Amino acid sequence: MTEKPVSFSIKNWSQDDQPREKLRDKGKSSLSDAELVAILLGSGNRDESAVALSQRILGSVDHNLNKLGKLTLKQLMEFKGIGEAKAISIAAAMELGRRRRGEEEFKTNKITSSTSVYELMQPIIGELPHEEFWIIYLNNSNKIIQKNQLSKGGITGTLVDVRLVLKKALEVGAVGLILVHNHPSGTLKPSESDKHLTQKLKVAAQSLDIKVLDHLIITEKAYFSFADENIL
Repeated sequence: MTEKPVSFSIKNWSQDDQPREKLRDKGKSSLSDAELVAILLGSGNRDESAVALSQRILGSVDHNLNKLGKLTLKQLMEFKGIGEAKAISIAAAMELGRRRRGEEEFKTNKITSSTSVYELMQPIIGELPHEEFWIIYLNNSNKIIQKNQLSKGGITGTLVDVRLVLKKALEVGAVGLILVHNHPSGTLKPSESDKHLTQKLKVAAQSLDIKVLDHLIITEKAYFSFADENIL
């Protein structure tokens, strides 16, 4: 007689071991990272429970949630028991966490220093695998009017249209600009093209009485400020 396969679905676990019920009865802080990921998965595979599978996934990224958030759908789907739907659930949860962190870390709409720019933009572009170029538009009190992604490129760089930057500045009534882009490589040293673009935008903006106040290069854990380094 063929033995019936063991089901590792969460609903078949003992109540003490069910992370959903544990969250309900003891609070979300009582759950481990693996248990939280297991709730997203709902079930494991034929050989392991959702928690065991979650522990294995977390182990592959040294139990670092930031690294987990960087895994692509394809990389997540390499784990047995992770199909597209489960991979998307994990990616969506990681993205919500990233956005929440960004909102919590930056509660003011006024730029007071390069650090405040970093706190605003790091959660948005600091961990991306590709380069993005953003413009922060400010009024005369250095309050943020708008922040826009100007371009999105590959690892090697991104293109910036100076005319689009200034057109938007005039549309929103900005008197100050802060340029921000990320270096996926992790290097904080500005390239010659970074320096050239900064000067090009600065000169063009001056003709419209708009100031380029800073240009930040952002990585996952640090930043470089043109203004702080007196090379603006």
